[in-house]
Amino acid sequence: MNRLAHETSPYLLQHADNPVDWWPWSDAAFEEARKLDRPVLLSVGYSSCHWCHVMAHESFEDQATAAYLNDHFVSVKVDREERPDVDAVYMEAVQAATGQGGWPMTVFLTPDAEPFYFGTYFPPAPRHGMPSFRQVLEGVRHAWSERNDEVTEVAGKIVRDLSQREIGYRTEQVPGEEDLAQALLGLTREYDPQRGGFGGAPKFPPSMVLEFLLRHHARTGAEGALEMARDTCERMARGGIYDQLGGGFARYSVDRDWTVPHFEKMLYDNALLCRVYAHLWRATARGAAEGGSDLARRVALETADFMVRELRTAEGGFASALDADSDDGTGRHVEGAYYVWTPRQLTDALGPEDAELGARYFGVTEEGTFEDGKSVLQLPQQNGVFDADRIASVRERLLRVRSGRPAPGRDDKVVAAWNGLAIAALAETGAYFDRPDLVEAAVDAADLLVRLHLDEHGRLTRTSRDGRAGANAGVLEDYADVAEGFLALASVTGEGAWLELAGLLLDQVITRFTDPAGGALYDTAADAERLIRRPQDPTDNATPSGWTAAAGALLAHAAHTGSEAHRAAAEKALGVVKALGPRVPRFIGWGLAAAEALLDGPREVAVVGPSLDDPATRTLHRTALLGTAPGAVVAVGTPDGDEFPLLADRPLVAGEPAGYVCRNFTCDAPTTDPERLRAALNG
Repeated sequence: MNRLAHETSPYLLQHADNPVDWWPWSDAAFEEARKLDRPVLLSVGYSSCHWCHVMAHESFEDQATAAYLNDHFVSVKVDREERPDVDAVYMEAVQAATGQGGWPMTVFLTPDAEPFYFGTYFPPAPRHGMPSFRQVLEGVRHAWSERNDEVTEVAGKIVRDLSQREIGYRTEQVPGEEDLAQALLGLTREYDPQRGGFGGAPKFPPSMVLEFLLRHHARTGAEGALEMARDTCERMARGGIYDQLGGGFARYSVDRDWTVPHFEKMLYDNALLCRVYAHLWRATARGAAEGGSDLARRVALETADFMVRELRTAEGGFASALDADSDDGTGRHVEGAYYVWTPRQLTDALGPEDAELGARYFGVTEEGTFEDGKSVLQLPQQNGVFDADRIASVRERLLRVRSGRPAPGRDDKVVAAWNGLAIAALAETGAYFDRPDLVEAAVDAADLLVRLHLDEHGRLTRTSRDGRAGANAGVLEDYADVAEGFLALASVTGEGAWLELAGLLLDQVITRFTDPAGGALYDTAADAERLIRRPQDPTDNATPSGWTAAAGALLAHAAHTGSEAHRAAAEKALGVVKALGPRVPRFIGWGLAAAEALLDGPREVAVVGPSLDDPATRTLHRTALLGTAPGAVVAVGTPDGDEFPLLADRPLVAGEPAGYVCRNFTCDAPTTDPERLRAALNG
């Protein structure tokens, strides 16, 4: 009996009609394995994963394969986005055993949940040196029945080895100037000056590293840091990884040139990159009279609009992802079908003359840049000037034609952490570019999290769908990223309730996720479900690590409130950046960004005025938000307001709205002049 029909995860529901007798992750599944004396097949994936769909179609929808699984295994299906803790623990085992990892993840466990055989995708027939899935199943079954003692011993050794991999974290020192300079040097060595970004193929958007580079430039004036950030952002925005018609970024590029993406679009990527491009625009602005990079402004706004248009749910939250695959018009689900074009398709959509223009402008060729002579739209560097109105017309008509194609599927579960990232990005982008609709979208998402994900004790639920909360507890990244979003909302809206809610979440981080002996952080709470080990990882993956995201949020909350407990927790957590930043800067970018804020103070800004609608107050407030000082916190309100601690004892100056800037227990003289406030916050 397949038991997935009543789950909330779209990924699990995709498998609810499989002939496999799937169980969700549960104690009952392992009790069944013990009762039947069978190994457990653990299959982990997510809704928008291309190869997860392929393996499902080839193996899990196959009656013969399903019958073999049902006769000899207890099969457990996990959505890695709902249970990042389960995914992290077994992915660590896969990577330790095989040297690589990915999804779908295929792991065989004992009934005590101890892993003994690992893999990712297995084909239905032997291919490229890989055994078939059926061969793997037969081999595991034989080992379980004929060499059970040996299998159990191997599984126990693996668990013991994993338990010894816990981070030996005892440093009391915070990262300093030299550590961040070494991190920058390491990034410079790994930088790809021809193409932007770091390393080779596949190439992922280095969002967290870009945030560090922008903050390092703001604090030190290092032009090389800004140049790496600016050039990488331009290369990505001109490449196929960016949707040149509808905005938004795909998950990664399969090549070094950002040309061919893996077409799934994730909320977290777009939230992080929206914020990076908004911050790049801020970093390249030259005073009040001259705005920043036009490209950065355009991409930030287009990405924000993409999130609101295509990922917003009916309840006001943001869906997790859009699939890579869609119907190509013949009934086949093909990767990238929604996004790619041939010259003939351009002609059909635009007519011969404009099709020739569109092909030149977007780099569409007869040979194609993707499969079967199809091209991913790009903005290749080329000579000549294009008519802006004509290009806008071409883009609009192509988008209209594309919208008539079968759309990729949407994973519409709401993940707390990723919505926190989206809230921060939309709030700041809306504030920078005078788009109150984006700020409103951020507030709506935050309201949903408070209403549906947050209980009266400050505990978070990881996911929801269709207005119904899921069953899984929030992990560290949920608390950290939602707090980050609420802190950004507090600064942008002037509503102190968001600061209070952030504090409620961060109190949970201190009491339930922190090792009291040394300040190290765990990905799961002390009272969470016990797995074979308690996951703990300070390094960034596709999103900021919960560890360093929590450090950044704790630091910002301390700057707002003067809380020594939060400041101390942040500093202890950032000790890991001192250890890892100079050695592996690409994988701890968010921690490096938080360390930049620590070195800069961070600065505390209070803007007071007769009302939030007063024009002079609004000008000072926006000036404060556009300050580039790393991690600066902003409070705005009336002199007699009690929304923010930073507003206490901050009067108007000669009856005029004023800005106050403090740093490391020292305050500048208050100013009513936006240009003076700008100078105090720009390095």
